[in-house]
Parts: sequence; C-alpha cells; structure tokens
Amino acid sequence: MNEITAVNSGGTELRASETIPHSIEAEQQLLGAILTNNDVFDRVASIIGSQHFYDPVHARIYEVASARISKNALASPVTLKAFLEHDEGLKELGGPAYLARLAGAAISAFAVRDYAEMIYDLAIRRELIGLGKTISDKAARVDVASDPKQQIVEAEQHLYSLAEQGQSESGFQSFLRAVTDAVNVANAAYQREGGLAGISTGLDDLDHKLGGLHKSDLLILAGRPSMGKTSLATNIAFNVAKAYKRGALPDGNEGAVEGGVVGFFSLEMSAEQLAGRILAEASEISSHKIRQGDMTEGEFRRFVEAAKALEACPLYIDDTAAIPIAQLAARARRLKRTHGLDLLIVDYLQLVRGTSENRVQEIGEISMGLKAIAKELDIPVVALSQLSRQVESRDDKRPQLSDLRESGSIEQDADVVMFVYRGEYYKEREKPGEENIEAMATWIEEMERLHAKAEVIIGKQRHGPIGMVELSFEAQFTRFGNLAKAWQQDREQEF
Repeated sequence: MNEITAVNSGGTELRASETIPHSIEAEQQLLGAILTNNDVFDRVASIIGSQHFYDPVHARIYEVASARISKNALASPVTLKAFLEHDEGLKELGGPAYLARLAGAAISAFAVRDYAEMIYDLAIRRELIGLGKTISDKAARVDVASDPKQQIVEAEQHLYSLAEQGQSESGFQSFLRAVTDAVNVANAAYQREGGLAGISTGLDDLDHKLGGLHKSDLLILAGRPSMGKTSLATNIAFNVAKAYKRGALPDGNEGAVEGGVVGFFSLEMSAEQLAGRILAEASEISSHKIRQGDMTEGEFRRFVEAAKALEACPLYIDDTAAIPIAQLAARARRLKRTHGLDLLIVDYLQLVRGTSENRVQEIGEISMGLKAIAKELDIPVVALSQLSRQVESRDDKRPQLSDLRESGSIEQDADVVMFVYRGEYYKEREKPGEENIEAMATWIEEMERLHAKAEVIIGKQRHGPIGMVELSFEAQFTRFGNLAKAWQQDREQEF
C-alpha cells in the first residue's frame, strides 16, 4: 500500500503514517451525493473547497465537479470520466469505475451538509498540526534573519486566517435577516439612555451627531499640531473606560453593557506621559504642575486618590514606536482574546509602518488594515491623523477633507472623518501691537469669544450628517468637555 502524503498551506508535509485526522468515508459519501444530485453542491460550496479533502484524488474529483456545476453543466460519473480518465491517482483506485462506485454507494443527500462540516473540521485539524510543525521547525532553526517575536506574529496571523476560513454564514443573507439586525441596532439605541446605538464618547453633542462610536467603523480624527487631537482621543478613551460596566448582552453573551475595554496605541507619546494626561484630567491638576512636581500637599493627595480610582480602569496602552500594521493587528487580537476589547485608538496613523516602499501605497495599506481590524474584531477604531501644511496658508484655518495627508485612501476607507480646530490658538498669534488700541480691543473681544472653546468638524460621516460640534477645552487639564449653551446657563441661574 502506497503511503499518501498531504501538504498543508504552510508547505509542511503531513504523512498518513502519523495518524493524521481524516475520513475517507465522509469524502466518498459527499462526492457520491454530488454526483448523484448536483443540486446538493450549493449546500456545501460555502463550507468546503477542494483544498479541504484529505485524499488528493477526491480533491480533484470535487474540483472538476465544481467547475462543471458552476457552468450549469452536468457533473456525473459519465461526464467526469472524460476529464479524469488519465488521472494516475484515479487509475490506482480503479479508474473511471471508481466514479460510478462513489455515486452508487451514496446513501442519502440529506446528511451532505454534515459530511461537509466534518471534512472541513478534519482539514482544519490537519492545518493546525502542520502549522505546529512549521512553528517548531522555524523555532529550531537559529537564524539571524528569523526573529522569534516576528515568528510569534506570523503564527498568530496564520491562526487567525485559519479561523476565518470556511465561515458558512458569509456571502448573501436574506433581507429578513438584514432587517432583523437593523431592528436590533435600533432597539439597542432606543433602550439606551441618550438614544445611542454605539459607545458613548462622554461628550453629549458629539454623541448626538455621531450616535456614539459604532462597531466595525473606522473613525479618523485629524488636526494640525497643538489642536488637541491626542487630548480629545485620550479624553474619549478615559470616558469609555471609566463608564465600563459588564453584563449580559441581548444575544445572551457576557460583555460591555456600558462603556468598554479600550486599547490605546500611543506611537508618539510614552505610556507614562499618556497616563499623566489622564491623571491631570481626573484630578483636575495642571499637567505642567504634575510634570514639574509643583503641587501642594492637598493637590498631591488628590492626584494619588485619582490614581487609585483609575487602577481598575480597563484602559491598556501600547507605546511601541513605529509598529508595523500586521503587528498592531496581532496585538489588538491578543488583547481582545485575553481582556476583551470594545474600542481601539491609534495615535497616530502616519507613525504606523506598512510594507510598501511607496509612501502613498503604504498609507493606503495602513488605512485598509485599520478598517479590516474594525470589521474583524467588530469594534470602532479611532485613528488620529496629521494634516498637511496647506491649512496654514488659508485665511480660514478650519481644516477640510483635502487637507488630509495622502488623503485619497484615508478618506475612502474611513466611515467618519473629524477635524479638531481651536480658533483661540490662531487668534492668539494675531495679537496686534499695544499702540493700536482699536485693533487690540477687537482682538481682546475675539479672544474672549474663543477662549476655552474648540470645534470638532465632521467632514464625512457614512451613516449620518456632517457638520460642526462645539466643545469646551481646558488647556491646563488637556480636557475637552460638554459646552454649556446660553439657554442652559440661563436655566441654571434660575435655580
């Protein structure tokens, strides 16, 4: 008897003598059912492909049958004979007569889906064994070019690509199911305070405009330096993590019912600096005072109390510089698997590394990668982005979509594009001379109007309106907040 050798996708040989998981009988039953009744092919095509068969002859029979059926041609022992009669493997099994035996031995087409799922499961087991051998072989070879950390990332990528294969639920779905999903989302919004379908940012007007942060969305938060991009992202991360409550979800699983677990990739700022910003906001002590250690005893006590209160906050920071997009995705998956993950923030997009030599293509690869992470992990991803200098050359410094660096791919992949703008920053640099009293009076009036205010301009929103949201901004605490409107202030004074 000849020893059969199968090869997995990683290129590692798997020998039958090693008791590799397989079921020749299930493969024979499935092929026999297809050759007897071509209509059953549609019930298994979304589950398996020719690569999932253990016996290479069975894989070729399935491949030829699949090609015939997809062309609306008959796939039977007679029609397949012409394509396979010179196949050396089939000759060993008895030639074209084997096709007739397959069709004759098929018991029932009723269980064909069960056979397909069994064949798929066994194929995945073989892939896992092969992947384990590949990992072992690579680890055993001590090579300067083969870094162990990179091997871990590659292994995780292979495992996740393996997990994504053969999902029978992919492809077309009925309109009834799509409508049901839409109703469930609307119901979640109706049941939640504030009518949000997504995760609350903790900023009421921004939530009202966006409907919260939605699962599988890529949100770009852009701005020129010193506009407060990182501050706003940090505030949102803190608000979401602070509001985290775990409980039973409508689908019966456990998860975040309020707020969420936040992953924060800080490529520019260290974890300690980022934590300092969050503590400045929570303790209401100037971040400058915290850095200098210039605090009173009361302030320091407040600072320590805020730190203790934040210990249990599910906010995880990764401050690896120039992280490749593949590694970023692998770490996000790992965080979701180990601690859960409801929101991912990347500060900022241009500091992530891709594989392309061309900068525009590299940015495209990164933005597509971030969108893929959002969809795969079913979470909102907020990516910060720099703006080009052309903003500075205009009279109106408010940013627009064309100001995004390498804007084509970013704008295309993003579901939401937001810009942070602080008029006070620019007006401060237009201070007239002391001798020009009239201009100075006008400048002071403008500064008072713009003081402690910021704008978030929504330039693109795939599922909602565009427009502008006003927020308060306390520079000393690097904190954005809800801006009290004039009518709200009047009402507060009445009480």
